[in-house]
Amino acid sequence: TILPVGMSLTVKNIISGFNRALLINVIWFLFPMLACIAEISRGLGDINNFLIYKQVFWHTIEQKHLYLSYPLEYNDVNHYGPLFSILIAPFALTPIYIGCFLWCLLNVGFLFYAIKQLPLSQKSIRFILFIGVFELITSVHSVQFNPMLCGMILLSFIAIEKEKIWLGTFFIVAGTLIKIYSVVGLLFFLFTPHKKKFIYTGIVWLAVLVCLPMLISSPQYIIDSYIDWYEVLIEKNGQNIESSMFAGMQDISVMGMIRRVFGVYHMPNIFVTMPAGIIMLLPLLRFSLWGNPLYRFNYLALLLIGLVIFSSSAESPTFVIAVIGYLIWHVQQLYKDTFPYKVLLILMLLLTIFSPTDLFPRFIREQYIIRYSLKALPCFVAWLAVVYTLLFSQFKNKLA
Repeated sequence: TILPVGMSLTVKNIISGFNRALLINVIWFLFPMLACIAEISRGLGDINNFLIYKQVFWHTIEQKHLYLSYPLEYNDVNHYGPLFSILIAPFALTPIYIGCFLWCLLNVGFLFYAIKQLPLSQKSIRFILFIGVFELITSVHSVQFNPMLCGMILLSFIAIEKEKIWLGTFFIVAGTLIKIYSVVGLLFFLFTPHKKKFIYTGIVWLAVLVCLPMLISSPQYIIDSYIDWYEVLIEKNGQNIESSMFAGMQDISVMGMIRRVFGVYHMPNIFVTMPAGIIMLLPLLRFSLWGNPLYRFNYLALLLIGLVIFSSSAESPTFVIAVIGYLIWHVQQLYKDTFPYKVLLILMLLLTIFSPTDLFPRFIREQYIIRYSLKALPCFVAWLAVVYTLLFSQFKNKLA
C-alpha cells in the first residue's frame, strides 16, 4: 500500500526525529564513558577524586576526621558533606575501577534523566543534550559529582513545578548537605503556592538526612563532621583566592577573572558577590510574573549560571552546571538564530566548552584561558543576558 504524500512525509519526519534522538542519546552516554575509561586506564593517579569519594565512606565507618589530608590514600582533601558517605557507599564497596566506572555512569545517567524531564520540546531537549555533552565530558574526565548535582537542582525545580513538594525539597536538602551549591533551590519556595508544605517537608528531610549517616557512625561524630565541614569550606575559599596568584585551576569565576586580569589578587569576593546577589534578586520584584512558567525557567537558568561563576570554588568541571543553565535559557529565546545569540553560542563553545581540551593549543590554553579565567567570560555575558531578559521581557510566548 502506498501512503498518501502528506502521511508519508509525516512518517519520514517521525523516523528522522527518532534517529536524531537515538544518535544524540548514544553520544551522551558513549563519549563521557569513553572519557571515564581513559582516566581509569591511566591508573589510580588519574581518578584521585574517586579515591577521595570512596574514602569518605570508609572514614565515616571508622569515624575518622573527614576533612584532613591523607597523603597515603589520596591527594588533596575532601570537601563534601557527611551525607556523601551514604551516596557513595555502593561504589566504595565495589572493586575500585568498577566502582569508578559505575559512579561516572550514574552521574551521566542522572543528568540525562533530569534534562529529559524538562517540559520542553524534543528539539530543545536534543539541542541541550548535544551541546551539553561536551562540557559533561570535561566533568567526567575529573570523575566529578557536578553532573549529578546539576541533575538534583533540575529535578528539585521540576518536582516543585509539578507540585511534588516532598520530592522537590528532598533534592534541595540532599544536594545542599552534600555540596552547598544546591542551597539555591530554596528560592524555588517563591514559585510554589504550597509554601507551608515546602517549609515542613524541608525540615523533615533536613532532620532525616542529617541523621542518616549516623546509622554507619555515631551522632556526635556526624555533628562534629558538619562543624568541620563548615570550617574547611571557609578555609578552601581563602585557598582559592590565593590560587589566583598562580593562575591555577581553581577560582575560575568572575572574581578570579577580575583578580587575574587586573592583578588585584587579594580582592575580597564580597565586592563582586554582593552586587551580583542583589542583581539576581531584582527580577523577583516582578511579582506578577512568578506564575509564568517561562519566567520561572529563565530564573532557573540564572541560578544555574550564577552559582558557578560567582563561586571561588569553581573549577573547569563545575561548569557543566552553568552550561546547562545557559542552554535552558538559550532554547527559550525567540531570536536565538540572530547574530548576537549566535556570537554568544560560539563564544560559549570556544572559551567555555572547548578551551580546556586539546582542540586549543596548549600555549593559548595556559597563557590566556587558564591564566585569566576566561572560561568564565561567556557564562558571565550569558548571565547578564539572562538578567536583562528577566528584567525586561514580557514572557508572552510559551516554553519552547
